[in-house]
Amino acid sequence: MEKIHNNLIVSCQALEGEPLHSSFIMSKMALAAQMGGAKGIRANSVEDIHAIKKEVDLPIIGIIKKDYVGTDVYITPTMKEVDALVEEGVDIIAMDATIQSRLNDLSLDDFFKAVKEKYPHQLFMADCSTVEEAIHADELGFDFIGTTLVGYTPQSQNLKIENNDFEIIKEIVKHVKHPVIGEGNIDTPEKVKRVLELGCYSVVVGSIITRPQIITKRFVDKIKDEKREEK
Repeated sequence: MEKIHNNLIVSCQALEGEPLHSSFIMSKMALAAQMGGAKGIRANSVEDIHAIKKEVDLPIIGIIKKDYVGTDVYITPTMKEVDALVEEGVDIIAMDATIQSRLNDLSLDDFFKAVKEKYPHQLFMADCSTVEEAIHADELGFDFIGTTLVGYTPQSQNLKIENNDFEIIKEIVKHVKHPVIGEGNIDTPEKVKRVLELGCYSVVVGSIITRPQIITKRFVDKIKDEKREEK
């Protein structure tokens, strides 16, 4: 995993309903990321990961996004998804490590204990949304602590990862012993540089590289703002 240390990981994902939803397209997106200098890939679904592995020889953070009735957890939410990712063979498996309860009110503590007992040699990344969740995941023994869900959960809805010069990352780095992976709305080269300076082991960038509809919207919104100011 030294390959990703102080380097960029590119998240290559396109969900159903998005224009680039295709394992073939995601594999080429990963290849383009590798050509640009990325040292790792984060990808969703066994199908996409399988296709990506044919194109690039980079460490892969694998997830499976799956919605279940009765829980808000959707990033690798059950053992079924963990089993599938282990079988496919990914370097790191990322999962929701927030305070949301899993199916049948299963706690993160019990779920992660079962996962580690079943797969003691697999590396796992905790997708967190608050400092407290990151500290808890660190204590549970996650191999990597991620800031993936900052701003995306009820308990973090008023947080922005870049607030006060990335204060949330500073606090997490200060209080955990496992490597921290900066992720979530880190959408400029300057932000990437800063979170690495603050002690992140590596950084994941996604939509601003791999979702052209979102990139386009930023330009269009800027034009709209200019027109409003002219009025």
